[in-house]
Amino acid sequence: MVRASVVLTCVLGAIAVAGCGNRANTLPDFESGSAGAGGGSGASTSPFGEGGGIGVFEDDLGDRQGLLNELVVYFDFDRADVPPQYNEMLAAHGQYLAQNPNVQVRLEGHADERGSREYNIGLGERRAQAVRRVLMLNGASASQLSTVSYGEERPAALGSDEEAYRLNRRVEIVYR
Repeated sequence: MVRASVVLTCVLGAIAVAGCGNRANTLPDFESGSAGAGGGSGASTSPFGEGGGIGVFEDDLGDRQGLLNELVVYFDFDRADVPPQYNEMLAAHGQYLAQNPNVQVRLEGHADERGSREYNIGLGERRAQAVRRVLMLNGASASQLSTVSYGEERPAALGSDEEAYRLNRRVEIVYR
């Protein structure tokens, strides 16, 4: 079921790319800061700036801009498969990376505090690799993507309740 969703997303993305005639290849301003773990807020900020377009498709920024501003993929408990609700968002990021080959992304995998430290490092890595595969299916090249796992070491939310656990089971997309 997930594989069919990914294939459908790829086909729709290819149709959308083929239908656009006006391309601009400007890169976002990555020097202004990047989204990443460490702030502890659980909310990532887009590297594309506030309100400004990223210049991928000047005539198609409405929905794409919103999708490119989403930089976190949340996972179910003890799972590393990408939930289908993130396919469209990851397709937008993959297509953006395909159109901007000089852009680099670090995929930071995280887990909640349940499980051993070693298990959570492995789970965070599997989650980051799953997001990497979806981005590559949507056009990103392997050389643009790196992965790191922080396991439970950099929580987005402190606490031992279901909400904190939910926010900590994630992969953050960090543009560099």
